[in-house]
Amino acid sequence: MSCFRITPLRLVISRFNTKITSCHPRLPHLYDATHHTCRRHTIDAEQYCRQQEQQQASRKTAQNSKSKSSRPKRIILLRHGQSQGNVDEAAYVTCPDWKVPLTHLGRAQASSAGKEISQILADDERVLIYHSPYKRTCETMEAVCREIGKDRLISLREEPRISEQQFGNFQNVEEVRQAKSERNNFGRFYYRFSSGEAGLDVYSRVSSFISTLLRDCDQYNKAGYDLDSITVVIILHGLSLRLFLMRWFQFSVLEFERSKNPDNAQVIRMEKRCGGNHRWYEIDLDDRNRLNLPDHCGIPKKVDIHNLNS
Repeated sequence: MSCFRITPLRLVISRFNTKITSCHPRLPHLYDATHHTCRRHTIDAEQYCRQQEQQQASRKTAQNSKSKSSRPKRIILLRHGQSQGNVDEAAYVTCPDWKVPLTHLGRAQASSAGKEISQILADDERVLIYHSPYKRTCETMEAVCREIGKDRLISLREEPRISEQQFGNFQNVEEVRQAKSERNNFGRFYYRFSSGEAGLDVYSRVSSFISTLLRDCDQYNKAGYDLDSITVVIILHGLSLRLFLMRWFQFSVLEFERSKNPDNAQVIRMEKRCGGNHRWYEIDLDDRNRLNLPDHCGIPKKVDIHNLNS
């Protein structure tokens, strides 16, 4: 039967003349009494030690990640610049909605918005961009990227879930105008276009996108990025922007119905705030007033304002 002896610094298996240097006192048992053999349980002690060191490093990295913020410094929402459809609804008769381009003014608006965002960013800030696949949002995104500089970009992602509300395919202008008039009386959130979506449908897909956004931020945090030096820019449409805010700040349906669409290429900033044990995002008061947003777009409902300084 094979025999072995253990010294404080090494383990020697005599039959196989194998020496395994040990750097850890809790090596697994090497002897199988049932089969009277050591061969099947022979291990590489150096490999074992490396595994232990890697596990310790992983635990340390996880602890460091938990201590850092897993949410970006700010989130910027940007409606696309003026499109041909904003000027003439007849554009939707011959051109699919998702292919409608910006006007000349819309391209200038997009460039101005890009310059505004660039001025908001600190010198060391990086940017994650999500944008709707529609042509008008893609053109707006391209103008923004030119202004902020592609060297700042960490990621640029097309996201179909923040697309415009679906009104139908090639549209009859008079039917759409009549439907939009009915929607104003019925309410934007629940009104469903006969061959398209209700606001509720857009809300559901935007909610799904927010979950993905937060998971992405968690992954960047685990990868070692400093989220306090990252701004997320989301380029989308008027209704989907308002529904993003509704989901994030937990508006009621009535509060959503009272809100207004932002202007073309209007920059909406959600700045991260800290107070006591609380972390939240706050929209600038002027933007809240322009969009007629509820007060908890400043300090959210769940934050106890009386305990912020405790």
